[in-house]
Amino acid sequence: MFSHVDGTFHECVVQGIIETQHVEALEILLQGLCGVHKERLRIHELCLKSSPNLGNGTSEFRFICDLEQQPEPSWSLRHIGGAMRGAGAEQLAVLVRSVGESKVSKQALRLFYALGYRLDHELLRVGFSFHFQRGAQITVTVSSVNKMLKLHAIEEAVPVTPGIQLVEVTAPASADNYPEVAAAVSSFCEYLAPLLHLSKPGVSTGVVPTAAAAAASLMSDGGGTTL
Repeated sequence: MFSHVDGTFHECVVQGIIETQHVEALEILLQGLCGVHKERLRIHELCLKSSPNLGNGTSEFRFICDLEQQPEPSWSLRHIGGAMRGAGAEQLAVLVRSVGESKVSKQALRLFYALGYRLDHELLRVGFSFHFQRGAQITVTVSSVNKMLKLHAIEEAVPVTPGIQLVEVTAPASADNYPEVAAAVSSFCEYLAPLLHLSKPGVSTGVVPTAAAAAASLMSDGGGTTL
């Protein structure tokens, strides 16, 4: 049921939003900055939460099904812990949080239901991602977040916010090197500033006013920027 445990680690993360009409320009910019090819993204995510009678606090687990994996989709279990606190964490431009992740089989979902967890919501994320090394192992995902109108009906999913896509930049870190990883993520995000503003999850910044002009410029020159 649990094929192997990938373990617990820290993760540096920032998020932002961009209008769908500017996503192609963002892709061109990322291609130039990263120097790698994008990977298609199609993720079915089920968020399970514990019932109140299972303990004092509510715990949350995310079952993630990678629909792009062949010959058949792969499943993983992800638990996002609390954010790092303290003066040092507050001064960082990124959120540092603990994450537990392991590969599982689909049958693990039944186990959590049997333990009293319930399905809180499910999402379908469709888009692309870039994975590259630049001071840290950075991943950039750009996706449309869709909700299900019927249970597990991924083919009938509709956008949560039409015309808007979520951009997330993450990088794994340890308790020892998270300041350096956070600095690497922040430095990379500066290159995306004309198109979108990235901040800690939960801090809403909206779309940036320079996005349209920046997108037009990128589309005209084909994205010649390389770090």
